[in-house]
Amino acid sequence: MSERRRRSPNGDGQPPGDGGGTGGADRDELSSEGFRRRSPGVRETAQQPRMTRAEMRKAAAKGGGKRGAGAPASAAGRDGKPGKKRFIDYPRFGKQGFRRWLPSWRLWLSTFLIVFAACVGTVFFIYQSTTIPPLKDLVKEQNNIYYWADGTEMTRKGETNRQIVELSDISPNLQNAVIAAENESFRTDSGIDPKGMLRAVYNMAKGGQTQGASTITQQYVKNAYLTQEQTLTRKVKEFFITLKVNQDMKKEEILKGYLNTSWFGRGTGAQAAAQAYYGVNAKDLDLCQSAMLAGLLKGAALYDPSIKGNHERAEVRWKWILDRMVETKNATAEERAKCTTFPDPIKPVPPTNMNGQISYLVDVANRYVTAKDPKIDQQALAKGGYKIYTTFEKDKVDALKKAVDDVRNETLNPQKRPDNDNWVQFGAASIRPGDGAIVAIYGGDGVENQHFDNNADAQGVQVGSTFKPFVLAAAMQVGVQTATDDKGKPKRINADSRYLSDDMSEIRRPDGSLIMDDTTGKPYRQKNEDKGKRGYVSLRQAMQWSYNVPFVQLNQDVGGQNVADIAEKMGVRKESFVDTKTTTFPLGTSGISPIRMADAYATLAASGKQADPYSVTKVELNGVERPGFKKPELKQALEPAVADNVTDVLVNVAKNGTGSKSNALGRPVAGKTGTTDQNKSAWWVGYTPQLATSVAMWREDPAKHERLSLNGTGGKDSVHGGDTPTDVFTRYMKAALANEKKLDFPSPQPVGSQVDSSGAPSTATPSTSPSATETAPTQTADPGAPQQPQPTATQGPACVPGVDCPGTVPTPSATKTHPTPGGGGSGGGGGGGGQTSGPSPTCILGICTSPQPTQSSPTSSTSPSGKPPKPTTSPSATGAGGAQAAP
Repeated sequence: MSERRRRSPNGDGQPPGDGGGTGGADRDELSSEGFRRRSPGVRETAQQPRMTRAEMRKAAAKGGGKRGAGAPASAAGRDGKPGKKRFIDYPRFGKQGFRRWLPSWRLWLSTFLIVFAACVGTVFFIYQSTTIPPLKDLVKEQNNIYYWADGTEMTRKGETNRQIVELSDISPNLQNAVIAAENESFRTDSGIDPKGMLRAVYNMAKGGQTQGASTITQQYVKNAYLTQEQTLTRKVKEFFITLKVNQDMKKEEILKGYLNTSWFGRGTGAQAAAQAYYGVNAKDLDLCQSAMLAGLLKGAALYDPSIKGNHERAEVRWKWILDRMVETKNATAEERAKCTTFPDPIKPVPPTNMNGQISYLVDVANRYVTAKDPKIDQQALAKGGYKIYTTFEKDKVDALKKAVDDVRNETLNPQKRPDNDNWVQFGAASIRPGDGAIVAIYGGDGVENQHFDNNADAQGVQVGSTFKPFVLAAAMQVGVQTATDDKGKPKRINADSRYLSDDMSEIRRPDGSLIMDDTTGKPYRQKNEDKGKRGYVSLRQAMQWSYNVPFVQLNQDVGGQNVADIAEKMGVRKESFVDTKTTTFPLGTSGISPIRMADAYATLAASGKQADPYSVTKVELNGVERPGFKKPELKQALEPAVADNVTDVLVNVAKNGTGSKSNALGRPVAGKTGTTDQNKSAWWVGYTPQLATSVAMWREDPAKHERLSLNGTGGKDSVHGGDTPTDVFTRYMKAALANEKKLDFPSPQPVGSQVDSSGAPSTATPSTSPSATETAPTQTADPGAPQQPQPTATQGPACVPGVDCPGTVPTPSATKTHPTPGGGGSGGGGGGGGQTSGPSPTCILGICTSPQPTQSSPTSSTSPSGKPPKPTTSPSATGAGGAQAAP
């Protein structure tokens, strides 16, 4: 480099401007020894490296905060003066890469101390501001208000017997029983279960089910501050209240508060419970009674022995609590030994505003509310404050009650027939098709008559032959396994398909093998209510006269599980079904509630659209509407054509069959009768396009909860579904639909094809229209008994057109004959005395055999196997299995 370029303009050998912001001659130079003045003319070179930023910052700190010329521009102001040191060194100064974003231990420590201090301050503030309300404020009276569908008030329900009593007025037996059952260490513990509370907080934070408090102190706080909002915020608040309570209150005060605010099922508080269950004051409870009441705290809905189905469970818990009292030294073995008999409570005394059907309506509404909103339980409802708007229509509820009362008064006479007309019960429900709204129920005689079970929601009453439409619907939608379509799937059938209906017929599996009777080891034989030989009849006719044999065989061909699946889609609860593998499953051995049966038939009325039944449209608490009570969505459970064809079959039942009493309604109606083995229950489930209603009738010994036969009830040898239940239905529907138009059911579109049971003879012409019905028979001497068709000679081709002899068409003279009562079945040469014009081949899977041309006999028919059947009139032939359904 030339001498001229190396020298500066001022001749000092220093590049211009190399002196820093204040001139090169006055610039300080930083070094590891601190500040020193750099001689003029000396400039930085590679042999004089700059200091790191950390070293420059340390040096600047020693020099009073001034930065030298080597400081970076970011550390100095725009005017060249040193910049201020940052309060928080983040991102970290002087670090490169990820270390620049990694907080230092000083920052970690500072952050922790700040957060910890904030938490401690917050906890201290919340603790100091938390107040424990007076006990009297925790049991303020509040009512739940229930409204009819039109918005008018139905009733108010609230506890009126809540009383605050001193601990000295509560029996030591009850105190000790509660401690032994709920919190044996209560008298010595700190009042908090940290693990339990953390578990509850965690479950609520992730949206799971809430956990109950485990100590009596925590349960008392939960009772005191119970709201429908079981949230994380409320749980935190409970924690602080528990700390406050445990710090400020004595154990005796806590126990007093707990026993006065706990829910025992029939009221809140020990005094109310003692009066409600045993008619005594709380201080007079003995050890045995106290152990029973203590068991209710785990859940009155499960352990109240007066609730049907709870007695055994309640007794087991009662014994366990007594044993626990001995183990925890809250009772002696001698005191425990005196409790040998379970102390059954007295019957509850409901308030007068719950009389009639009101208590059952409130029960249905409450069950729906607690099922739809898990944040509302029975204890929350008992505390009150809710406004519940229902779907119940007062005029229809009154009409249904009047129909039952009128039929009861006209039919039953307990004084004249005490052994037959006592303990007769009715249950009914009415639902709007295509909507699911429950507009009316009949739950029983009323709580004022000591009838507390809600019959409209009873689960254990067998439905009998009202189950058969589910079998037919499954056969139409799913198909039978005995025949396949072009795609190799089970073939869907129609109502003209013919099945053997002879009484005491053998039943076969889809593969043709006989079903054996487990009791006798012989082939199982199914019986009908009617003892005659009807031969092969269409499923339409089988439904009309409620023959059992065809539907037991059809259930085997379709598959019991397929039938159950269809019934479930239509509205029946899965848990209602008995074992689907039992032979008598299609005969209604399952116990289904009237509400669910009405809903399932409403699916048929709505052309296959199913809506879950609902009874509440809106719930409010403190003026705020609770979410989750929208109308249930419609689901297409059945194909419209399937539902409409089943309806068409049931219209025939109502018009010409076992339900002919419903003709008095004077408008199109469809339905099915049902009667179970030994006439222990009788049903009619019917519907119009606007309303579906089920009516059930049975007898039950209230002491033993044992079902009794209806034989002899009302002075009749037997009671069928087409008798009293249909009468109740007709009277109610007349009033309920008085102001509504008469509507017809949709015209059914063709569905499936005629698929006869194996072995069906080819001697009858099938009906040519899905709406073809049998003519109503002449009335017999007993109007309550089902009327049976009389066989007549059938003339026509020797095979069924389109089935056994393709290409053959029926002649104009080949028409279905109309039955008259008193003889065998019509619809085929398989029985009932019909004659054919010639021999008929027997075809199984395309293989046909030609019998000798002989005249058919009323007692001889072709079996499903294609072989001559065994005699079915043997005195030893009896049915087996569960209840046998009748009309």
